[in-house]
Amino acid sequence: MSPWILVTLTLSSIASAVLGGVFLTFSDFVMRSLDRASTSAGVEVMQVINREVMHSIFGVLLLSMFALSLLIVGYAGIYLKHPASGLIVAGGMILLIGVFGVSGAVNVPMNTRLDGMDHALAEAAFYWKNSYFPKWTFWNHVRVIACLASASCYLVACSWLIQKP
Repeated sequence: MSPWILVTLTLSSIASAVLGGVFLTFSDFVMRSLDRASTSAGVEVMQVINREVMHSIFGVLLLSMFALSLLIVGYAGIYLKHPASGLIVAGGMILLIGVFGVSGAVNVPMNTRLDGMDHALAEAAFYWKNSYFPKWTFWNHVRVIACLASASCYLVACSWLIQKP
């Protein structure tokens, strides 16, 4: 067994858990706090967050995990002949679909739409209250669960890989 796969899976598990922690922060209290502020303030702050997020360590980690997930799924699916390969592929696919798929299909388009609105206008307030806040938060919960499920798959796979046959 190549030690690089164990190191890669361990780091991927940690990175997935960290991403999940950031998403959990939003699901747990950031979004509720923004919603309790004046609507225009909540919208404006979320617009700023969305403009800055990809220029942060979180953004680098998120994009890195996309590429790493593709590599892990490919390696485990093609080259790894071990019962743990199914868990590794599952962990990667959960992250690819549950984080990147959801982000690309739901959260990012909603962020783009919100960014194009004037935070002080009634249109932005209506969108925030009736669509953005409830829908964005729901799908963010999905991203939390996906990150934690992926991290768990990677951890269990690591434990299987280090056990003697």
